[in-house]
Amino acid sequence: MVQRVAVIGAGPSGVTSIKGCLDEGLEPTCFESSDDIGGLWRFKEKPEPGRANIYKSVIINSSKEMMSFSDFPPPADLPNNMHHSEVLLYLRLYAQTFNLLPRIRFQTTVISVRQTTNFEVTGQWEVETESREGQRETRVFDAVMVCTGHFTQPHLPLRDFPGIESFRAKYFHNWEYCSAEGLEEKRVVVIGIGNSGGDIAVDVSRVAEKVSCCATFLYFYVVFKKNSDVYEYESTLFPSWTNTMLEKKLNQALDHKLYGLKPKHGFFAQIPVVNDDLPARIISGRVAVKPNVGEFCGSTVVWSLLMEVDVVVSATGYNYSFPFLPSALQAKCGYRLQLYKHVFPPALTSPTLAVVGFIHGFGAINPLAEMQACWATRVFKGLTALLTEENMMKEIEKDTATMFACSERNPLEVHYIPYMDSLSEEVGVRPNIPWFFLGPCTPYQYRLTGPGKWAGARQAILTQWDRVFQPFKTRVVTEPKPDIKHSSKLSIIMFLSGAALLCCIFYNKLHFVSYFSASSFQRSLQLIAG
Repeated sequence: MVQRVAVIGAGPSGVTSIKGCLDEGLEPTCFESSDDIGGLWRFKEKPEPGRANIYKSVIINSSKEMMSFSDFPPPADLPNNMHHSEVLLYLRLYAQTFNLLPRIRFQTTVISVRQTTNFEVTGQWEVETESREGQRETRVFDAVMVCTGHFTQPHLPLRDFPGIESFRAKYFHNWEYCSAEGLEEKRVVVIGIGNSGGDIAVDVSRVAEKVSCCATFLYFYVVFKKNSDVYEYESTLFPSWTNTMLEKKLNQALDHKLYGLKPKHGFFAQIPVVNDDLPARIISGRVAVKPNVGEFCGSTVVWSLLMEVDVVVSATGYNYSFPFLPSALQAKCGYRLQLYKHVFPPALTSPTLAVVGFIHGFGAINPLAEMQACWATRVFKGLTALLTEENMMKEIEKDTATMFACSERNPLEVHYIPYMDSLSEEVGVRPNIPWFFLGPCTPYQYRLTGPGKWAGARQAILTQWDRVFQPFKTRVVTEPKPDIKHSSKLSIIMFLSGAALLCCIFYNKLHFVSYFSASSFQRSLQLIAG
């Protein structure tokens, strides 16, 4: 029987996995190589090898309501798109509220995870760790949750570009980027127009002499933070129509072809760039969008013309690996790791190892990781069963080809709502309401019923707009006094019109179907929760 669980990593996925274990009555021990929680969101002045790193200006793309854990709404005063320091604050509050910190062993690195000699019978694992002082220890656990993420090994394709061996200018991966300090009056090229590439291009353009931004693979649609959550959650009912309408709406706000940002793919084929400032920097000439680099030559970058440069920043994503895991568990299916629903290795005779948070989506990682952790702990306890190895392999192959937007550069990408639906059904918390697709996939809806039901879920849903509006209340704005005469006349007209409409309805005995508007999502949640 599973009781003791090793959790590797104390980032967002790690802390929610600790809580998931505690919710199921398990005994988690978390191993964190640094001296603090937060993972990616713990800013460091100097990058630390083997750990994720972010730059000073990072602001989260998802809104605070959509990146929250399902039973822990963010404080109302926090901004809707939080700075990395505020994301870390939220994680600290989460860990303190649920008393997770005593479960974490800081400054302890996991060296290896291997099956015990009688694994076929017990399903147990030997976890070898090393403290900062160099002391090694091996302990046996009934299950393991790997929560180390995928932002630790920079992918630097510049090493393969023609002429790079003779390139005299400085070049490095965005993992090393901290701020624009030292780039004043420099000619900078940023390779890669993803979220990091866009952010860094904007950041550097405030001090550099010239910034050029180019794509190594594909361009991405650019949307604005204030609208990002609307576009993050894709419709599963009419995907082609939704894609067309979204592209039309985005191009009304920003002509992607004119700005040199028109992608070669549909909106939902890649995670979009969320950046308020990039279009303004392009239109002011502070950032120039360029095609892919042809080659490097001396201190120049070659497109159709030569351009002298001082610094090249490669925002080209990350590779991934789990050096502490047995090689047999790191087999791939196409471009992606061979994991059932991105969580369980199908070849294990006992499903006692799960990978949590190793995923990309059109929404925030926190709700995805939390749902993965809930599912994993229930599988550990035997409350939920997995398919046979053969059927899991079939599902992996099918999902790779259909449900998951998997490619060489995006092997971890999933469609947010179908993936959450899939996992929540396994856990037993999927809301069985056909009109949920009309509103945002708020995390709290998964706490209304089923395992882990939370009494505060209904109130969290009903008050989420209050938390959205609260940060804007920095000054009192007086409303103009209403025109009483005009209002009275309007009320009479509306009353008479309504009465006439009712008479027509009753007279003809017609039945009308009421179509939900976007705002009716809140009312539907009231009915469900109520």
